[in-house]
Amino acid sequence: MIGVFHPGTSIVHRASALVKLGLLAAFVTVAALVSSLVWLAAASVVVLLLFVLARVPARVALRQIVPILWVLVFAVPVQVLFGGWEAASVMAVRLVVAVALAALYTLTTPVSETLDAMQAVLRPFRRWVDADRVGLALALTIRCVPLLADLVREVMEARKARGAEGSLLALAVPVIVRALRTAEHLGEALTARGFDD
Repeated sequence: MIGVFHPGTSIVHRASALVKLGLLAAFVTVAALVSSLVWLAAASVVVLLLFVLARVPARVALRQIVPILWVLVFAVPVQVLFGGWEAASVMAVRLVVAVALAALYTLTTPVSETLDAMQAVLRPFRRWVDADRVGLALALTIRCVPLLADLVREVMEARKARGAEGSLLALAVPVIVRALRTAEHLGEALTARGFDD
C-alpha cells in the first residue's frame, strides 16, 4: 500500500518533509476556504508547476490523480442538484487539488521521512503522544486517499463490465465492504509488525 515514492533529486524531493507537510496543510486549507473558481484555477496551475518542478513523469502523476475522477462522476451531479454548477465546480477543483498535493507529497517523500518529521514535531510531547504512531497514521492517511479513489474506480468498472446500473447505494455498499476489508488486512499487517503493543 505504501510504496509510491518516486525517487528523484529535484528541489521538491530534497525539501524537508516538515516543510512539505506544512505547505500541504496550508495549501489545502486555503483551497478549502477559497470559493472563487479563478483562484482555484490558479491553485491548479501552481500544483501542475510543482509536479513539473519535481520532475514526476506524467504517467506516474496521472496514476495517482485519475482515480479521484471516478468519485467526481457521482459527486458532481449530486452537488449540481443541491448547489448548482458553480458549487459543483468549486468542490471538484478543491478535491482534485487536495488529492494532487497529497499524491505529490507521497511521490516525493519516503515514509521514513514522514515518520522522522512527526517525531521531530512531537518530541516535546512524547510524554503524552506516541510520535511513531502519529507519523504512521499520517503517512497511511495521505496514502489512503488515492487508494480509496482506486477502490471506487474498480467497483465502477466491475459494475460496468456486468452491465449493472443502480443507485448510489448500490455503489457505496461494495466500496465500503472493500474498504473495510482492506483496512482489516492493513490492521493485521501492522499487528504482525508489533504496532498493537
